[in-house]
Amino acid sequence: MSHIDVSVALDAAAPDAHHHLVTRRTGAVVRTVIERQIAALADGSVAILDFSQIGVLDRSCADEFVAKLVLPMTTERPSRESYVVLVGVNEGHLDAIEAVLETHGLALVVRFDDGVTHLVGTVSALERQLWECVMTRAGAAVEEAAEAVGLALEEAQATLEMLVRRRLLRRLDDAFAPLGAPA
Repeated sequence: MSHIDVSVALDAAAPDAHHHLVTRRTGAVVRTVIERQIAALADGSVAILDFSQIGVLDRSCADEFVAKLVLPMTTERPSRESYVVLVGVNEGHLDAIEAVLETHGLALVVRFDDGVTHLVGTVSALERQLWECVMTRAGAAVEEAAEAVGLALEEAQATLEMLVRRRLLRRLDDAFAPLGAPA
């Protein structure tokens, strides 16, 4: 996992922003800086985006930065295998982030200051149930996850693969692994 301090990217992109992510223009510039940092990571890496030094995050900036950062990662054939986990997110950040994720039908993994990891955004009850199963076990084979939640093997397999395509879990050999610390 690689740590990326969003406030450092903001300072590089917009030094007069005073640790506030507001306006689409600021979001686009910060996204470009962070996209370059993620592109420099090894394929399959998890980028930990740290919001702890960010004051205000408005919805337009969240849309331009967070949603547009994640959208290309979740396409049918992404250009590279990248994962993102958000940390240091406060309630104000979360309101803006969840709103734009839901608008775009996206979800992200967020690890809160208490160490608990959650899915935020748009996920089905079944996706959430399987994701939580993998998280609490710190990884699971499809058979184990299917049995734990009472699903047919094929349905569990398809849903777990969808969670991987959405960049909410990783595939490791014959198992599925969490991006962040167990819930």
